[in-house]
Amino acid sequence: MSDISKVVLAYSGGLDTSVIVRWLQETYGCEVVTFTADIGQGEEVEPARAKAEALGVKEIYIEDLCEEYVRDFVYPMFRANTLYEGEYLLGTSIARPLIAKRLVEIAAETGADAISHGATGKGNDQVRFELGAYALAPGIKVISPWREWDLGSRESLMAYCEQHNIPVDFASSKKKSPYSMDANLLHISYEGGNLEDPWWEPEEDMWRWSVSPEAAPDSSAYIELEYRAGDIVAIDGTALSPAQVLAKLNEIGGANGIGRADLVENRYVGMKSRGCYETPGGTIMLKAHRAIESLTLDREVAHLKDELMPRYAKLIYNGYWWSPERKMLQAAIDASQQPVNGTVKVKLYKGNVQVVGRKSDDSLFDESIATFEDDAGAYNQADAEGFIKLNALRLRIAAGKGRSQK
Repeated sequence: MSDISKVVLAYSGGLDTSVIVRWLQETYGCEVVTFTADIGQGEEVEPARAKAEALGVKEIYIEDLCEEYVRDFVYPMFRANTLYEGEYLLGTSIARPLIAKRLVEIAAETGADAISHGATGKGNDQVRFELGAYALAPGIKVISPWREWDLGSRESLMAYCEQHNIPVDFASSKKKSPYSMDANLLHISYEGGNLEDPWWEPEEDMWRWSVSPEAAPDSSAYIELEYRAGDIVAIDGTALSPAQVLAKLNEIGGANGIGRADLVENRYVGMKSRGCYETPGGTIMLKAHRAIESLTLDREVAHLKDELMPRYAKLIYNGYWWSPERKMLQAAIDASQQPVNGTVKVKLYKGNVQVVGRKSDDSLFDESIATFEDDAGAYNQADAEGFIKLNALRLRIAAGKGRSQK
């Protein structure tokens, strides 16, 4: 890549990406443009500007993408009730397509020749960033320093900083968590350290967003979520933007011990990885969305969605958000959501999310038919006999031919 004169780097302002700035400048002799996305990670992102300036960066992008993130990525994903391997709410995975999108857009705006990121060669994020970039800008060049350099530890990065006059006060002035963490409005994740032993129980002070269920209030919290076309538009009667909805649910959920997960997942690159996650708002959203769908969706539509969901989840986890197959599935999912309107009442208590009420003008629940009392002829129970016999026909034929059913 000797023809590279300018690179756009996904820049957090931390140790790794600060080393990458100088490494790109010296290895490729190129100008570096930094891009820092505020997607609700809970930390001030503006200090990244001073850190980038100290490294000689002239073009610095710091952008608040919280609303776009929740509106265009998190909400569409939750319309599908998405879970990866039955447990993971995909908080890291769903943020990467947006960052990839802005990286290639900024590259076009600044006339850059390539993009770069700080994802390691062992993880999923390198795949997600790069698949997204190639889907949106097929001719883009990608530089992945962790796949090129010989710096393999925090100690080697610190030594590089000392050798190359990179200020590291921001990397060492506060106690560093023993875990690798990633946060955005949907979740915070923890990996590495003692968590690399799947038998190790994480210490209580690891968790940042939620109290333990044991320490949660002794009284229940009730909230009402209003849905329109599958998306939450109000909480307790107050209209909120998508990002405001998720922030509010994180606050309420975390205070009630909601949303902790400890799991071993299968990475796309082939290895198993143990991670812990806090997703308080997303945990509430998933439960409530299924509740409003139970009232408003046709049975076969609901069942088909559940069959498609694992494939949809795997596409997001593996980095195929911008693929034609994900877009096709999204179109079907979004079409199913037109009648998903109404209100869900949720009870939160010591780590539990319980749906206690749901109502909708688009409800398919017919009390006159479902009642255990006199239905005044709304449903003829005698019809069930023929229904059962027709469905039993193939079973009866097989049994009559002596085929064992045991």
